[in-house]
Amino acid sequence: MPDRRDPQSARRRHAYGGARAHSRHRSQYAATAALEVWRNARERRSQSTKCDRRERRLKRIVAKLHLDNDPYKLLGRIQRVRATLHEISGQGLHMARFGRPGLSSLQKSELWERWKRGDSISDISRALAKNPGSIHGVLRGRGGIAPVERNRAAASLSLSNREEISRGLVAGLSMRQIALIVNKAPSTVSREVSRNGGVAAYRASEANQAAWDRGLRPKPCMLSEHPKLRSLVSSRLRLDWSPQQIAGWLKTEHADEVDLQVSHETIYRTLFVQSRGVLKKELVAHLRSSRMMRRAKISTMKGQGRGKIIDAVSIRERPAEVQDRAVPGHWEGDLITGSGNSHIATLVERASRYTILVKVAGKDTKSVVAGLIRQARKLPVDLRKTLTWDRGMELASHKAFSIATDVAVYFADPYSPWQRGSNENTNGLLRQYFPDGTNLSTYTQRDLTRIAQRLNGRPRKTLCYKTPTATLRALLL
Repeated sequence: MPDRRDPQSARRRHAYGGARAHSRHRSQYAATAALEVWRNARERRSQSTKCDRRERRLKRIVAKLHLDNDPYKLLGRIQRVRATLHEISGQGLHMARFGRPGLSSLQKSELWERWKRGDSISDISRALAKNPGSIHGVLRGRGGIAPVERNRAAASLSLSNREEISRGLVAGLSMRQIALIVNKAPSTVSREVSRNGGVAAYRASEANQAAWDRGLRPKPCMLSEHPKLRSLVSSRLRLDWSPQQIAGWLKTEHADEVDLQVSHETIYRTLFVQSRGVLKKELVAHLRSSRMMRRAKISTMKGQGRGKIIDAVSIRERPAEVQDRAVPGHWEGDLITGSGNSHIATLVERASRYTILVKVAGKDTKSVVAGLIRQARKLPVDLRKTLTWDRGMELASHKAFSIATDVAVYFADPYSPWQRGSNENTNGLLRQYFPDGTNLSTYTQRDLTRIAQRLNGRPRKTLCYKTPTATLRALLL
């Protein structure tokens, strides 16, 4: 047994104890650093399934770190965690959002790029596979003016720098030691830590988001800072002057007063972006075009086929038997509109005035045609002959409807509702059940069928006070 008083033995014991303590310290630092990495990854959790799988893999790695005391294995796994995080951040994944899904930042970027190129709302909605109403809502909120893209300064602290600061604080390093690691001034690191909760509460992801939010320094609108200029612009807009005429007149009449100079683009921005709260919204009506939002100079509707139904067959080519109402199976159709952009399709049989109500998901042609096909297939073959519709684009895919149901579709002349008199009259009767301002999306197909049955059971003067149900039954016998 070695003598404890032997100096050489004491040196060996000290060296062994120091190595063991050093190994334990490295293991503890590595585990703490890995936990911090995982915590930051959890806070940046993405809505995509791929990112969720990566997060579960990070959890498994961290769980193993608590059971493994080999410092070199710990450091190797931490490197793999960092590589995974770099891969996640490189793909531009974002934190998950709850509730109704909207447009991602990448989709919004593509939306504004297409809008500046002059694409229509319909073209943008098809490219992004979104409802046109969603696209219009994003554009209307900004008045059609693309937001300025924000960029972080190259000299500012990045997310990786803040993660190094967080790990350094956990390891008990000083501000100067951390500053050497991130290659920044010690005062920069000290201010960063103090403004984000101090040593005990500092979190890299929260500090990074807070810095991004603090960077918002909106420039005040020129018209809001100069009441006299705002009054001049408003008075000229009420006289139906264009913003360009106002800007030119100000340069001529107030050439020596810099505070009374404004560009026409600033006037347009203040009009269309109502969040500025400077010029009243009703002044937009005094513009020549009366547009609700700003459009690019190169935008054009030419060649987009807006308002034109491809291969539409005119009502004038409809068979003669449809006009005399002697044979059942000929229908008239239209949409009833409610609040919240909700709609119901109505079908009225010309001979009997028998009504069918169809629940549709939206006003787009895909939703309307799908709902009409679903209900038309329930009818006997003898009641599927023709359908007369107005010039609405909701039936632009009329060929798909005809192929699926074997019903010929004819379109009334523009601005000629009397050519579909039975349908227009029935829509007026339906307003008893669906007053103006009613949200039609709350009704199920069963509810609509029940209301249609009640309407079809009411006697009509035009049918000699017979009901549409009885009249149709007699025609089919």
